[in-house]
This record gives sequence, structure tokens and C-alpha cells, in this order.
Amino acid sequence: MSFLCPLAVRGSEGLYMVNGPPSFTESVAFQRDSGKNCKAVAFSKDGSLFAWCNGEKVNVVNVTRAELLRSFDLPKTVCLEISPKNNVLATWQAYATAKDGTAGVPNLQLHDLRTGKCLKSFMQKKMQNWCPCWADDESICARNVNNEVHFFENNNFNTIANKLHLQKVSDFVLSPGAQPIKVAVYVPGSKGAPSFVRLYQYPNFGGPQSALANKSFFKADKVTMLWNKKATAVLVMASTEVDKSGASYYGEQTLHYLAASGESAVVQLPKNGPIYDVAWSPNSVDFCVVYGFMPAKATVFNLKCDPVFDFGTGPRNAAYYSPHGHILVLAGFGNLRGQMEVWDVKNYKLISKPVASDSTYFAWCPDGEHIVTATCAPRLRVSNGYKVWHYTGSVLHSHEVPSDEEMWQVLWQPFLDGVFPEKAVKYQAVPSQVASAEPRPVQAYRPPALRNKPVTSSKLHEDEPPQNMKSQLGGSDKPLSKTALKNQRKHEAKKAAKQEAKADAHQGPAQVKTPQNALQNAVPAMTTGDPEVDKKIKNLKKKLKAIEQLKEQAAAGKQLEKNQVEKIQKEAALLKELEDLELGV
Repeated sequence: MSFLCPLAVRGSEGLYMVNGPPSFTESVAFQRDSGKNCKAVAFSKDGSLFAWCNGEKVNVVNVTRAELLRSFDLPKTVCLEISPKNNVLATWQAYATAKDGTAGVPNLQLHDLRTGKCLKSFMQKKMQNWCPCWADDESICARNVNNEVHFFENNNFNTIANKLHLQKVSDFVLSPGAQPIKVAVYVPGSKGAPSFVRLYQYPNFGGPQSALANKSFFKADKVTMLWNKKATAVLVMASTEVDKSGASYYGEQTLHYLAASGESAVVQLPKNGPIYDVAWSPNSVDFCVVYGFMPAKATVFNLKCDPVFDFGTGPRNAAYYSPHGHILVLAGFGNLRGQMEVWDVKNYKLISKPVASDSTYFAWCPDGEHIVTATCAPRLRVSNGYKVWHYTGSVLHSHEVPSDEEMWQVLWQPFLDGVFPEKAVKYQAVPSQVASAEPRPVQAYRPPALRNKPVTSSKLHEDEPPQNMKSQLGGSDKPLSKTALKNQRKHEAKKAAKQEAKADAHQGPAQVKTPQNALQNAVPAMTTGDPEVDKKIKNLKKKLKAIEQLKEQAAAGKQLEKNQVEKIQKEAALLKELEDLELGV
């Protein structure tokens, strides 16, 4: 049986659904809501139910049967979610206190979708992490309340079945999949103590000894925790708001790996700079990281945190695995120009390089064949619309809303795993009826004097080519830690200095070079990896160059000032300091 993958589109023109490839006609299974005030939409996990708030009511329809299931009088709802087994609808309205300053009314409601009855109402002031988290089988549901996690069982919200109480739990994530359910919790550091993430198996919360795994770290104002699909490991991206070294606007990020078996590690990234994105492969044994100052690197790692494949460098800040995990898209959105690289993950071969300019949204279709990119308000208020692509680079459908209208959201109807079988990867672009309307690249300005001359390359950075790292994993060629790299550089610098000294001894006294030149030749452009040390070395070399010039002037018979003579006398001390810095003493 073949399935269409519909798209829900929300904007100032209302809310409607479009049949997915190949027809792209408006769906008759969902009656268009033409209201201009649709604030929130949500599909159920299996895609059979669809809920939305139009500023008057919250409606829930059964998409497969094209019938209205429930309607709730909650006009101010701005967030919606349906529980994994379609039993509960969660809604959130902005919290407001009463006019006399007393506490407001409960603003988080949980409704039974079978009976329509309100199961429980809670006070939830913040929009962030507003929604309770369910296990996939709905056996437990959890909420973060005043720095502790409350657990409810079998959707009975009148009794707290368990509590996880640590110093100050800031965030938590339940593991996906079947039981036993695991919980990853984050506790931020305070008063010089480090932050930490711990993994527990529900309901064993009896202190640090009962934790499955524990990882502590400094430099964390916030963390993002990502479980793999099989719930065997968690990736933790720790971020600071400010990079104290001043090297990045994006703060500082580190990536940590925790396995449910108790192992933990820091993922060593060979290029300095921000971590833009981290994505688990659906196979749960690989993950991709996009990182480093632009042009950014992208690398696939295995569960030992060893690099498997390096995609080289390029203009990218996001990674998206297809639902089956057989294709990976590396993309550069936001402040980049929308270049995408589509890779066959099994063979690590490039399939296509389409460009989706001005995109603010990207999502894989559940069929693993198609992609939607969209330009949505309020991120961009002009040229709103969406495009549906085949991963081979062909645009199959393009829709742009009128210039006086806005599009706010587009999303695929989900389907459960296994509905769409994995298909063999194609490299030949599929035929398309849509003409490619990508703008021609604008040529850089050239002054009149250069216009008839050949264009020379003016790249600021040479892109690194992709390379397979699997061959290196057999030996002991693991990526070196920062300490090992520093020691290696010291060793190389000492070796080079010895070789230079030998060469000078063989040349004899007539050709002896000045000491600072010998040092400069010994380590031509060696960096220590520490920006502060590099800066000191640069300043010392500058002073030594000035001294050399003064000595030449004195040799030519020029009368030197007192302070200039004192500068020359400091030469030996400066040389010693330079040598110590360059050798890392």
C-alpha cells in the first residue's frame, strides 16, 4: 500500500493541509480553517490525530477518518501536545496573575481525549519545558517542579508515584523506546562546584550510587541532552553564554558522551570553535558533529568517540539524518546561504549539492525520500513559502505565499517506523516539472582597471577535503588530546632547534647567523595552541627585530641614544625568554 505524506501549513491565510508527493493538491481529509489567528498546531506521534487552536477553541481531528474528535473551550492556548499513545492532550496558556496581585489560575491543562474530561490542571509559569514528558508507552509521565522531578504512573495525575530530588535539577530527558525507562538529569554547578549529568533507571533514585552513569564538568550555563534511539547512550552539549577568551560570539561549547553502561568521555574535536549541531544516526551507533570556526568541519563518530568519517570543511551549521539513517544532509542555514550537501552514509559518497536560499526550516519526510525547506515569519517576513525536494537535488513542488501574507509554520504528518520501507540510494536527479529558480550567483565587484584581466582566486580559506577515518582506527592513531598535541609540538620544536644548531656548527664561524634568525628559522610559524603565549612570542620577535635594526645603525656609525643602548643590552634576556616560550618550558 502506498501512502502520501501530507504537509500542514499554518499562516495568515489560515491552516490547511497539502497532499505530499507526487500530487501536492490540497487535502480533503482536513477542512481548511481560514481564521487568521491560529497560534499552535500538533500531530500525534503516529500522525493519526491533529490538534490546533484557532483563537476560539482547541480542536482535535482524526486525520485518517476525517472527523472531529474533540473540541475544548481554551481560546488562549499557545502550546499543544498529544501524548505518545493518543490518550492525553496537554495545553498551555500564558500565565497571568490576578489584578489584585494574587496567584493566577492553573494554566497547564491535561485532558483525556477519549472522554473529554480534564484530568489535572497545574501552575506552569514558564513556557520553556512547559510540557510533561511521557515514556513512549505512557507508563510514566514526568514534570520538573521546583528543582525536582515528579513522576506519575499510568496517567494518574492525582498521585505523585516517585520523586527525583537532587540539589537543583535544572533539566531532564526520558529515554525513548521500551522499558526499562531511563532518565538523564542535569544539575548546574554552583559556588565552585562543577555541573553534572546523571543517568538513572526508573524508579531507582537512591543517591549517586544508584546512578547508571555520571559526568561532571565546568563551563556550563546550559546543556542539551540527546538520547540515541536505542536508549544506550546520551550526548551532552554543554554551553557557556560568553567565551572568556574572546574567540567566539557564540560562547564556548563542549561535547560529552555518557553510556547507560557507565562509560563516559569528552568527544575530542580537532578544530577549535563553536559546536553548531549534533545529531544521532537512527542506527544509534554513530553521531555527527558540525563544529569549528567557519568554514566548519563535520565528522561522524562511533560509540568509542573515534572519528569514522570526516567531511572536510565547508559553509555549514546543521546536520540532518534521514528517518532510516541511510542519508545525511549537512546544511548552512541562518546567516549562511542555504547550501546543502546530501551524503550516502553507507558508502560516504556525495549525492547532490542543492541550494535552498533564505531557509529558516528543514525537515525530512517520513518516507526518507523527500525534504521540505521553508522560509517562515517572523524569522523572515518576505518571500515566505516552502519547497519540497527529492534528496537527489530536484525541486518537486514550490509554493510562495502572496507578498501581503505570511507563512508561520510547515510540518510533515508523522508516521510510525516501518510504514515506509528503506529504498536503495539514487544518485541520478529525479525528473521535475518545477523549473529551478535559484538566483544566479552575483559576481564580486571589480574595479575598471582589472575588468579585462584574468580573475585570480581570492579564497580566505582553502576547504579541507573529506577523508575516511576508519583506516586509522585499526592502529593507535586516535585523535590526540590537547596535552598530547602540545607535547608533540614541544618535541618537534626542540628537534628543529637541534638540527639548526648542527647546521650552524658545520657552516663554520664565517657564516654564523644571528641567534634570533636561527630561532626564527628553527620554528618557522609554530603556534603553541595558547593565544596568550602566541601573542607574547610575537611581541618578543618584534622587539628583537628592532634591536637588530639598532645594531645595524650603530655599525653604520650612527650615535645611539641612551635608551637605545639599553635596549641592545636586553637582547640576551629577550632571546632566552623567547626560546623558553617556544619550547613550552
